[in-house]
Amino acid sequence: MTTATPRPGLRSESVAVVRPAGPSDAAAVHRLSVPFVRAGALRDRPASRYARDAADFLVAETADGVLAGCVALNRRPDACGRAAAVLYNFCVAAGNQGRGIGSALLRAVLAEAGTRGACRVFTATAGSGLLFLRHGFVVGGEEEAPPEWRARLDPARGSRVLVRALA
Repeated sequence: MTTATPRPGLRSESVAVVRPAGPSDAAAVHRLSVPFVRAGALRDRPASRYARDAADFLVAETADGVLAGCVALNRRPDACGRAAAVLYNFCVAAGNQGRGIGSALLRAVLAEAGTRGACRVFTATAGSGLLFLRHGFVVGGEEEAPPEWRARLDPARGSRVLVRALA
């Protein structure tokens, strides 16, 4: 495998480079997501959807070329008619957690949301949400979330809506 080298405009951490995903990353992103689907933390999506939506994803790639994490961003109007973004399919492989990869992905995706003109970013989590809270998200805002996205939330998963305003 080749060593990942930071490219212009990409964020480099000590153990990973965050970069836009491409269609060739779809199978690896799907494999990375499967354990989180089985644990109930992510929605099940067919592998073909990862290829179709590759432009939504940022991936964290380790120095040895292995995908260690991913996050996707979809821009939509919120319930108030303003530009909002929905962060989804955020995961970091178990062996890479606690190494700053999740924080690097979150910083990069928030910057991307700002670049795309979003004034707020929404996400849903069935977990503690501590990483999101440390990065300025707050619980609530469900009524302001994009209606189409909100309608697809699965109450059986115990998800909470988190929101972060962007400057």
